[in-house]
Amino acid sequence: MNRVLRMLARRVGALVAECNYAQRRIAVLRSSPELYLWAPDQTPGTYQEFLLRTTGPLDHEPSAAARCRQQKAR
Repeated sequence: MNRVLRMLARRVGALVAECNYAQRRIAVLRSSPELYLWAPDQTPGTYQEFLLRTTGPLDHEPSAAARCRQQKAR
């Protein structure tokens, strides 16, 4: 019975973590200045425009060890 409860708790925890990540990601995307540009797919025309587009928080890629842990957990 304990094993089933632990497995259920892990799945609920993973679901909450996924929802938390999605919520943070959508907040970053909605506050992105590129959302309000006329042509967001085009490259910036000036250095000032480049700086404006990179003012938001940047997503950092996890380290190799963190990526390895994520793959083993799934």
